[in-house]
Amino acid sequence: MKTVLIDKPYEIAVTETEMPVAGEGEALLKVLYGGICGADVASYTGNQPFTTYPRIPGHEFSAQIVAIPENDRGLKVGDIVTANPYFNCKKCYSCRRGYVNCCTDNQTMGVQRDGAFREYIVMPIERIYEGKGLSAKELALVEPFTISYHALHRAQIKPGDNVLIVGAGPIGLFALIAAKAQGAKVYVADLLDGRLEKAKHFGADGVINSGKQNLKEEADRITEGNGFDVCVEACGSSVTFLACIDCAAFAANIILIGNGKKETTFLHSILLKKELNVFGSRNSYERDFRAVIDLLASKTVDVMDMVSAVYPIGRADEAFKALANNDGSLAKVLIAIADEDK
Repeated sequence: MKTVLIDKPYEIAVTETEMPVAGEGEALLKVLYGGICGADVASYTGNQPFTTYPRIPGHEFSAQIVAIPENDRGLKVGDIVTANPYFNCKKCYSCRRGYVNCCTDNQTMGVQRDGAFREYIVMPIERIYEGKGLSAKELALVEPFTISYHALHRAQIKPGDNVLIVGAGPIGLFALIAAKAQGAKVYVADLLDGRLEKAKHFGADGVINSGKQNLKEEADRITEGNGFDVCVEACGSSVTFLACIDCAAFAANIILIGNGKKETTFLHSILLKKELNVFGSRNSYERDFRAVIDLLASKTVDVMDMVSAVYPIGRADEAFKALANNDGSLAKVLIAIADEDK
């Protein structure tokens, strides 16, 4: 079968590998579409500290069930599905307490273990979720949406809350959609006007170009000097984290989704003075997958405009190169793993 393989940083190719064989409690899936995550790009460029090589990337995907034993989830051959790609050990302290997203030995497909960018994979049945009529392209967007959905639900957003999202990449845009679904007034900051136009398209109540406007001054103007009830850091930058602290109201919540790569230095007494709640967020739960699938199936949200390009599997190298050199104009990029369009 065709398989996308990163042999080492900046060396990626489509190669032939053996078909997988499903074991007990597993289903054989034909992969339809895969979304390229920032973590996949980091593996490609050699900036992902948890990746070893060679590595098959991909943890955002949709698939069709080819073979599956009888199960209590109602899944059957022919179903178009998606799946949870974070494998937890079930034994560590986090897993024993139910925090499976924070497993201390977490293995995410495409990072610590081989991923879904190949024509066929096997998955434990307990990790597979019915697509509820969503298209294969839509289902390939579910996993990144769950990242933001999980994070935003940690903030306990109330209808009418003023929410600031810093960063209008795909995760920031999904965070915008999640916050709007909870009834918030949402403002999005970014350096790129193209991304801010996307934010307006997805329902932002206002946008701020933080390269041209003073973010703190705009935050004070929007909130009448009170600050935002919730600030979402979706860049992974020290500068944007500190901006969230500055723009947050007293007793506000700050959510960190962006995966920072540099140390941040600040006087922590500001957290005490404002009594800020700072939440980290990692991965997502089964309930997040089901909630996002239900939200998309309700047709109240259309996320297909998030997709900037679709490449066939034979041009996977071009897709990775495009994202590695992204000037901000690309949001989600999909790879069509199967030949047919579903």
